[in-house]
Amino acid sequence: MNLTDIHDEPPQGGSGQGNGNGTPPYMEGLNAPQREAVEATEGPLLVLAGAGTGKTRVLTTRLAHILHTRKAFPGQILAVTFTNKAALEMKERVSASLGGAPVEGWWLGTFHSLCAKMLRRHADLVGLESNFTIIDTDDQVRLIKQLMEAENIDTKKWAPKMVAAVIGGLKDKGKKPSDVGMSDVGDLAGGKLLKIYQQYQERLRIINACDFGDLLLHMITIFKNPDNKDILEKYHQQFRYIMVDEYQDTNVAQYLWLRLLAQGSKNICCVGDDDQSIYGWRGAEVGNILRFEKDFPGAKIIRLEQNYRSTSNILNAASAVIAKNENRMGKTLWSEADEGEKIAVRGLWDGQAEARFVAEEIERLHSKKESLNNIAVLVRAGFQTRAFEDRFNTLAIPHRVIGGARFYERMEIRDALAYFRVVMQPNDDLALERIINTPKRGLGAATIQTLQTHARAANTHLSEAIDMLVDTDELSPKAKNTLSLLTADFVRWRENIDTMHHCDLAKMILDESGYTEMWKNDKSPEAPGRLENLKELVSAMEEYESFAEFMEYVSLVMENQENQHTEMVTIMTLHGAKGLEFDYVFLAGWEEGLFPSQRSMDEQGAKGLEEERRLAYVGITRAKKKAYITHAANRMTYGKWMNCLPSRFVDELPADAIEVAAESGIYGSGAGRSQHWDSSGRREQQFNRDDIPNFSKNRVTQTEDGEELKSGTRIFHDKFGYGKIIHIDGNKLDIAFEKAGRKRVLKNFIKKA
Repeated sequence: MNLTDIHDEPPQGGSGQGNGNGTPPYMEGLNAPQREAVEATEGPLLVLAGAGTGKTRVLTTRLAHILHTRKAFPGQILAVTFTNKAALEMKERVSASLGGAPVEGWWLGTFHSLCAKMLRRHADLVGLESNFTIIDTDDQVRLIKQLMEAENIDTKKWAPKMVAAVIGGLKDKGKKPSDVGMSDVGDLAGGKLLKIYQQYQERLRIINACDFGDLLLHMITIFKNPDNKDILEKYHQQFRYIMVDEYQDTNVAQYLWLRLLAQGSKNICCVGDDDQSIYGWRGAEVGNILRFEKDFPGAKIIRLEQNYRSTSNILNAASAVIAKNENRMGKTLWSEADEGEKIAVRGLWDGQAEARFVAEEIERLHSKKESLNNIAVLVRAGFQTRAFEDRFNTLAIPHRVIGGARFYERMEIRDALAYFRVVMQPNDDLALERIINTPKRGLGAATIQTLQTHARAANTHLSEAIDMLVDTDELSPKAKNTLSLLTADFVRWRENIDTMHHCDLAKMILDESGYTEMWKNDKSPEAPGRLENLKELVSAMEEYESFAEFMEYVSLVMENQENQHTEMVTIMTLHGAKGLEFDYVFLAGWEEGLFPSQRSMDEQGAKGLEEERRLAYVGITRAKKKAYITHAANRMTYGKWMNCLPSRFVDELPADAIEVAAESGIYGSGAGRSQHWDSSGRREQQFNRDDIPNFSKNRVTQTEDGEELKSGTRIFHDKFGYGKIIHIDGNKLDIAFEKAGRKRVLKNFIKKA
């Protein structure tokens, strides 16, 4: 067990007078708190670094300072980052600070990379060899599936991916199988999850492998074992200084590993921001940073509050919102920058109006020579991107979706569209091949190959080959029956194209095919989002008059999705935006239930609400010059129109930092902006505003016969019957039909009643 060479005590102090006044070059330009954080090298230190306060510079300068003053050699410093990219950037910055000299031999990297390096040296203590394999998620799920099948656990009811996620969560909490009780797992996997966890760990040991969670878990196990006391002591001697970035995002296992190592020199410096802890859903524990002083008695706390990114109005708004959280250490961002433009808060009629407003404002900014690369649209949920993608496609605004596929590229959307394509065009072989066994229908590869071979031999389409073969003996009885039922389904759906509303037909296809049910039964973390996207797809169809019109639009989108523009608007979720900055940021969908997320509040109560508020703080502080916050009074959600109320976070914005406007009459009349909440966090009274300026004109249009149509006009539609106009958008009308509910139709298809 050879550790990295431990050098003799390095001499204290050092040379390097950078400028006549004793300040080395790498220290120049630091403000007082930043310099204090750099120079406070001894003892535990927590640097509370607000958004845009230069935490990366502090961290790298502190590393450079320790090396420059020869308080430690590189191999005596443990520096932990959350990404390999951040580790590389830190290494390059430190090298540049020291005049470009290469810095080698230190322990700089992610939790996983550093633990892997340690575990290679001590693998035998947990039953592994030093050349162990680190398996990826696919291998992990495959192994767990094998173990579940051996235990006769229904893998359709209990998805192996879900079981893998639960086991990963236990490891993130630092729990080995021997630490897990039934209260941790309950009846998961039919009450056999703990047994699967035990078997999984044993199987990994036999094949000399571990997963990413094991890298930390095994090292914690080694350090906590009294028989290995000498190993931990040697690391205590080696690491004179420990530095950790993004401490607010650490999980329990990472916290335990750090705490064990810091018991030596106690020179641990953690840099983070409790107000930006937004990853609780993946195991991050904000309590780690909140109890730092308790974990490390005598710890020094330094707050970095001077922001170098945003205007004062943006910072004031962000500070006012986050101040509503009770569980925080507290700090107030400020800036020497100008007050800047006020945050634009816009109330829109619906999601389409929201997308139009954002697109029009982006076009206005671009016409003033603002780069599209400096503009971002940030949403709370992935399904929200669809409306903006559609609008940007219509106006040819170049854009990219970060952190996920474009809406129409997502697997579940492509699957659904494949069903729709076969309904519209029976001879679409590519679409039929995609979904013929999705969800699983027991059609093996051999059956599908037989169908394809027959189609090629007969020079015909796959659907016709199916019709031919179901009457022969070339397929098994089970396969013939399955294909007959599937063919009958497509015939029935096709017959309904002219009689059913296309949105209702789309829902029927997804339901009767079993595709929706497949994702409902899937216990993987991605399944809820995929279901939301399918519902959003059906909602999207409301904007088109027919199935054919919608499918034609989608085909054009898919055809033109790639372009050569170098400048693009960025569309991404709030979670994905952390660490980024843009001149102009559009924060969309600030409605109660959507943001803050009702699911988050229902599942985690006050804790969930506080994390949602931290997410709002992160969103606002991404903006450098101006932020826009939009909310809709009506939103098509999961195929149904919902009346929406503005997010409570809108109310928490300071009046002197925002300017508010809303479309006429969308929230009725009333007094003031104030809202009230009961003890459970629910709104007690409807949101009302008075004296809100109108930024759009009342919309009026005409029929082909010249009759005036406006909000409230009673009309008749051949398919949906009588209704009343509630909103006009060019040649499209939102109508509340007496029997068919709310629909969007073209004005050419209605007449005045």
